[in-house]
Amino acid sequence: MKSLKMHPTRCPISGEEGDATEMYPANFDAGSLSPAVFSARRLPDGIHYRIVRSNRSGLVRSDPVADTALINELYAQSSFHYADEIPSLKNTYERYLERVCALGCERGSLLEIGCGNGFFLERAKERGFKNVWGVEPSHRAIDHASPTIRERLVCDVMRPNLFSVNAFDLICMFHILDHIPEPNQLLAECYRVLKPGGFILCLNHNVESWSARILGEKSPIIDIEHTYLYSHTTIRRIFEINGYEAKEQGNVWNTYSITYLFHLLPLPHVLKQTSLRALKASAFGTLPLTFPLGNLYLIARKPIWPSG
Repeated sequence: MKSLKMHPTRCPISGEEGDATEMYPANFDAGSLSPAVFSARRLPDGIHYRIVRSNRSGLVRSDPVADTALINELYAQSSFHYADEIPSLKNTYERYLERVCALGCERGSLLEIGCGNGFFLERAKERGFKNVWGVEPSHRAIDHASPTIRERLVCDVMRPNLFSVNAFDLICMFHILDHIPEPNQLLAECYRVLKPGGFILCLNHNVESWSARILGEKSPIIDIEHTYLYSHTTIRRIFEINGYEAKEQGNVWNTYSITYLFHLLPLPHVLKQTSLRALKASAFGTLPLTFPLGNLYLIARKPIWPSG
């Protein structure tokens, strides 16, 4: 692992560096940064950077954070171990795919950023999308992809000129924007590769949800993987300052197995491990529940005609 370098963050909405109020002090050391810690849907461990809230925009962010090159390296080496939850994730993500299609999105070309093993892209093809692509930094996740979709997955982070201009009718990001160190750069690149009139669908943690308010620092969203944490207000503002038209937003109705809900709870480690082993060995643990736990969604559109 490269030596740990830290750099300050700035609010991508107001542009300021500093001018923020500390919410929680940092509680990690260099040894906390490992591929296991940066693996998707790992067991929550409460490790996080210093967390602050912008005094101007209200956006919550980590400050300072580790060097972007190191973080990209950790994601590239990260594991893939949430296959049991894929049926629930498909149900949740398809629910919002249908919402964006109902707003007029063409079922033509679709890009998913942070696609894991491509399970959602397979579902999108089943729902009529003709041309699907995914971007995923984790080599192990792509190794777990079905042969029918693997050739459509690019092992990389989303970066400039990975795809051609005006290439996609829809871009999907499911719990990705929280992790991005430079969200304005990402949204600018998404804007470039979207067709005029194309849509972007974003699901994120909601830092102002009832669960986040109740749990505070013990919430699983207060995590070292998350550079920024959005609310309904701040996620709409960051899309709008990047030229998008916000079309619809609301609270996400997630489908989770009972096992995964215990996975998220801030329980003592021994009790949680014992409970998870018992649930995984029982049919009860696989039962799905659907309710608004603490996530938000935003559907935005690239204007057909540039503003101004």
